[in-house]
Order: sequence, then C-alpha cells, then structure tokens
Amino acid sequence: MAIQWFPGHMASARKKAAESLKIVDIVIEVLDARIPEASRNPMIEELRRHRQRPCLKLLNKADLADPDVTRQWVEYYNAQPGVRALALSFKKPADVARIVPACRQLAPHRDDNSKPLRMMIMGIPNVGKSTLMNALLKRKVAAVGDEPAVTKGQQTLDLGPGMTLTDTPGLLWPKIEHDSDGYMLAASHAVGTNAVVEEAVAAFLAEVLLAQYPTQLGARYKFNPSGFDGPGVVEEVARRRGCRMKGGDLDLEKAALILLTDYRSGTIGRISLESPQTRAAMLAAAAQVPPATDAAPDASGEA
Repeated sequence: MAIQWFPGHMASARKKAAESLKIVDIVIEVLDARIPEASRNPMIEELRRHRQRPCLKLLNKADLADPDVTRQWVEYYNAQPGVRALALSFKKPADVARIVPACRQLAPHRDDNSKPLRMMIMGIPNVGKSTLMNALLKRKVAAVGDEPAVTKGQQTLDLGPGMTLTDTPGLLWPKIEHDSDGYMLAASHAVGTNAVVEEAVAAFLAEVLLAQYPTQLGARYKFNPSGFDGPGVVEEVARRRGCRMKGGDLDLEKAALILLTDYRSGTIGRISLESPQTRAAMLAAAAQVPPATDAAPDASGEA
C-alpha cells in the first residue's frame, strides 16, 4: 500500500513559499527527530538550493526519539555545506532560545543590525512549525493542533528588532518515492488519516519495533515479542488490551490505534524509526530491486 497525500492547498503554498524565498536569508527546516530523512521534503531542499539559502535543520521532538540515533543524525547534517542541525524540543524554552543565535551564525552578513535577519520556517505537516512560531514570538499567533495541515496560510511577523519570521503551511511532495517513508510519515501522524489504513501502518511500526526496540515493545504490552511479525504484534496488542468487537473477534483497528498512539506519545519509549545506517541500507536496496508492489514494506523498507 503506497501512501500519498497532497491536498490542493499544498500546491499553492509551495508557489507562495518559492516567491517568499527571494527575500529570505535563512530557511529553518523543521524535521521530526524520529524520522529525519523521511520527514525531509525534497521540494524544500530544491527551493532553498535554487536560491542558495543556508538551512538550519531543527530535529524537533528529540525528547521522543532515541538519543543515540539523534546524535548520529545531527552529525550527519552538520557535515553538509550550508547546513547546521540542532536536536531539541519546542516545548522547552531553553531549546527554543538556541535557534536565533544559530540563524545569526549562518547569516553573518545580517549581524550588523543594518538589515533585518529574515527567517522562514518550513517543513512537512504536524512537525511543530506553528508551535515553534508561537514559542519564538512568546505569544500565540499560529493555530496548533495534533492533526496534519492545521496551518493553511503564510504569515510574516516581526520577531524583534532587526528580525522577521515567516511561517508556512506544512508541505508534503506530490509523490513519496519510498513506501517505507510513507509508512513512517503515517506512523508519526504527518499525513491525513483519510490517506492511510491504520492496521497496515501499525503493522509496519511493529516490524520496526521488533527489529530495533523489542525490549521496549515487550515491556509496554507485557509479552515476549520473539517469533512475532508485525501483524502478529497488532493482534497480540488487541488481546492484551481487550480489543474485541461484537461477537468476540479481535478489533484490530482499535489495537492499531493503541499502538500508534503509544508510539506518538512516547509511551513505548524513546524511539527512532530510522538511522543514517538504516536509511543508507534502504536506499541501496531500493536501487537494486524493481518498484515495490502494494505489499506493505518491512522494517528495512523493502516490500
């Protein structure tokens, strides 16, 4: 099952962002620390490179991600020219306070107060862009919600003397190339629920947990995960949580939502669904095999 989600407002938002980049000094790209590359919009990279703008990559929700894996991602991005990466949580004021100084370091030509430092926040839906906007301005200026695509319009506000900040709607791209990226985005609640089947997404998530975090998975649901596959984990969660339909059959949809909610909230533990190593392995495998069928990919990204 390939997951694609590109509502109409995203196309117009992309055009507006491309226009605004002409007068922007810094692109602040917000990523989900649990899935940094899967949550990186290639259109944003294309737009900023076209305008030759430096990029501050913010790995938000780092408090939910595996800290060892997050350190690897920060090193990975910091090795790229014109890029700096910070791992943080927008809910922590001390973390947010690091952002503007990092932007100034990326744009030293704007550090003399003669011209304003113009920053633009970009990223996919539901990674925390509006939360960041509100935290930087220290007041509520952008709607926030635990649903993708809450923000649908662009706005620019003064951040302080000599600084402006532009907030943009969440942008996905028209075609998600790798099925595993679609599943990671869906598991992390970055695509609309109308574009996914929760049971399939939960089964994919379970495959990753079995491969990388079996101890946390077993501890959360009080069973030994050895010998299980992804769908089997969803069924076991249904049994352990008493998810039954009328007639006694397992309610797999309810169990899937329990597993997904526990991952998204960090209840299972600090989980990263990809690392630089697993990403490289997935890309290498994708380059050697034909396009995936409708079968759900496993934790490596292969169908």
